[in-house]
Amino acid sequence: MSQDSAAARARARADAPRDLLRTAAAVVGAVFVIVGVLGFIPGITSSYGDLGFAGHTSQAKLLGIFQVSVLHNIVHLLFGVAGLALSRTRDGARTFLVGGGVIYLVLWLYGLVVGQQSSANFVPVNSADDWLHFVLGLAMIGIGVLLGRRTEGVGAR
Repeated sequence: MSQDSAAARARARADAPRDLLRTAAAVVGAVFVIVGVLGFIPGITSSYGDLGFAGHTSQAKLLGIFQVSVLHNIVHLLFGVAGLALSRTRDGARTFLVGGGVIYLVLWLYGLVVGQQSSANFVPVNSADDWLHFVLGLAMIGIGVLLGRRTEGVGAR
């Protein structure tokens, strides 16, 4: 076996986690873009006529469950575009997944602390949003940490 082919196989093994990490970040980013777009589609978003720009008074609900507003949909779109852009590199993908996960855990806490009828609920969020943020935060951090670990050593499997 030549050293060139052994080195090529070692590089391929080292690159495999990078591909999964970058793919995961791109998929998460794409899902956020899709969710942002779906928030603007009547029928998929119930009470679409009551879609407000921002604040807790928006009565529109994505899939009839998650309270949304124009601002909320725009945030999903921008977050998704950021994920797609950051998925171009390993470090960017890890930053998006772990950093985005932390942001979603902070949003979960914010949603629990701020009353749903409060003017501070400007995004807006309801209980379904809060628990989705919790799950998203944990999942994104977990994926970013697990897939973001570097494989040490050429012979590691």
